[in-house]
Amino acid sequence: MPTHGPEHSGEAITIMKVDPILPTGIVLTTTAQAPDGRLADPYSGYHENLSPPLRWTNVPDVKAWAIVVEDPDAPQEHPFIHWMIWNIEGGVTHLEAGLPKIDFLVTPQAAVQGKNDMGDYGYFGPRPPAGHGLHHYYFQIFALDDFLEMGPDTPLIELLNALKGHTIAKGEMMATYEAPTQQ
Repeated sequence: MPTHGPEHSGEAITIMKVDPILPTGIVLTTTAQAPDGRLADPYSGYHENLSPPLRWTNVPDVKAWAIVVEDPDAPQEHPFIHWMIWNIEGGVTHLEAGLPKIDFLVTPQAAVQGKNDMGDYGYFGPRPPAGHGLHHYYFQIFALDDFLEMGPDTPLIELLNALKGHTIAKGEMMATYEAPTQQ
């Protein structure tokens, strides 16, 4: 049975709404992605649901980093929020896999994780509906000129407004995932 393409939310993802101070882009990568762009199973909501390991290039004068992961292919009005994490200290240029699903992290120190669209703190991996086709997951990174005075219950719209005022540079990585086929 052929699968159809996903119906998009129709709303732009966060990175498209933020104009950075510098034109310099940040290169964001992960070892959890196959050459075809597919995110490995352990990082999906169908499997272990681990946050993937991430690495990024540095930017001058960065004080903190923020990462937002969204799926605009979700069948809902707004892109599905898979992860919001901010106040990652400026000297950090990577995250290990499997960060705890809590609001205030010990490592990296000072980092705050907001709620995903499942209502939990931290990362929620790709889990597109069965038969919905290939979904695209945008890992968006923002280099900030300061830490954000925001708690873990901050909604994305408030985080977006803070990113608009503090982003030095930005970058993104896109990964794909499709629901496993029924055996």
